[in-house]
Amino acid sequence: MEMKRMLYVTGLLLCTSLGGYAQEGNLIDVKVVNEEVKKQGSEVSLRMTLDLTGLRVGNQKSVCLHPAVVSADGTHEAVLAPVVVDGKTRSRVHRREKALTGASPATDNAYTVLRSGRESRVEYIAKLAYEPWMVDSRLVLRERMTGCLDCTAATEESTVKAPFIKLFTPRYVTPFVTPEREAVKVRNEVRVARLQFRQGKSDVDPRYKDNRAELETVTGSINVVKTNPDLTITGIYITGYASPEGSVAFNQKLSESCANALAEYARKDTHMDASLWHVAGMGEDWEGLRREVEKHPQLLDIDKVLRLIDECEGDKDACEKRIRESVSPDVYTRLLNEMYGPLRRNEYKIEYSVRSFNLEEAKKQIKTRPDLLSVEEIYTVAESYGKGTADYEEALRIAAATYPKNAAAVVNAACLKMEGRDVQG
Repeated sequence: MEMKRMLYVTGLLLCTSLGGYAQEGNLIDVKVVNEEVKKQGSEVSLRMTLDLTGLRVGNQKSVCLHPAVVSADGTHEAVLAPVVVDGKTRSRVHRREKALTGASPATDNAYTVLRSGRESRVEYIAKLAYEPWMVDSRLVLRERMTGCLDCTAATEESTVKAPFIKLFTPRYVTPFVTPEREAVKVRNEVRVARLQFRQGKSDVDPRYKDNRAELETVTGSINVVKTNPDLTITGIYITGYASPEGSVAFNQKLSESCANALAEYARKDTHMDASLWHVAGMGEDWEGLRREVEKHPQLLDIDKVLRLIDECEGDKDACEKRIRESVSPDVYTRLLNEMYGPLRRNEYKIEYSVRSFNLEEAKKQIKTRPDLLSVEEIYTVAESYGKGTADYEEALRIAAATYPKNAAAVVNAACLKMEGRDVQG
């Protein structure tokens, strides 16, 4: 009797001889050919061909071949339907028993029943409910031989496949990206200076309020770059901004005057060439006003204020007047005192180029100022340590942290995580 069903295939064992495991009994004469196993969802499919060509069973005997899945520690097992091979006389006994009583306990639950010497191959197909213990388990074939009175004459077991199911471990292919060369390394630092001016004056007075500290911060940051032999300043950009209080024309002029005043003071103090300075006044900063209002979620009528800002087009003086007249005096006072003030400022950007570093210099630089290295230079440092070393991996992480918008740096850091099986991070 043969049964054929559709199976899913993952593993293929072309020919496994049980003789390699058994030294006695009949299992040495049984071979398993084209054994296949696959787990799909909650089900495990098994298919194997039992080659019984060399099996000879005595006339009075019966051999039961029981496939079974046994856990790695031997505490669990799943026994499958047996293949029964009867000798000539025993086959007649079982058929007579079936004819007289309608049942044959020795063969009723069998996968198939064969007559020794007549049929030599069995296509064995089975499906099992998957259990966690089946991982790293083994598939065995057990032989039970019975004599004329069905008393146990011999028992034997041989391993067919180990492991029966192997825990799947993904293998990630992680192609690292070679970073592009940065021909000229240009960096910049953007900061904010908030200076106070006397009524009706646009010149900078270091003695007035907190101006001295602000000015020292500005000139100090320029001098830090200026005195660094690895850096060359290529431009200093100062941009002035004003609040909406007052007319648009006045605020435009005010933002320009304040920016020029800061630039003139800083230029004289740092002795930087005049050609490096770029000054602009941007007038009223309405986008900045919206950001400042959003920082005060408890402000009364905040939704109304934000809507008025968003609807402001064209005549900014009319917009400011509409806000002033649409909100309560208390709300407008808060706008003046808490949200308009931060808008009056100068932003300054120091732009500079960075020289190239050799390997030894780059190894030192990566520990203190990795932002002065190009991604390519960081990778040169990494490769000098050797792939797989702790220093190599640390260099890749530094590249991604320093240049989060650089595709090569980010992709390679992700590849590093995947190689370490950190697919969540």
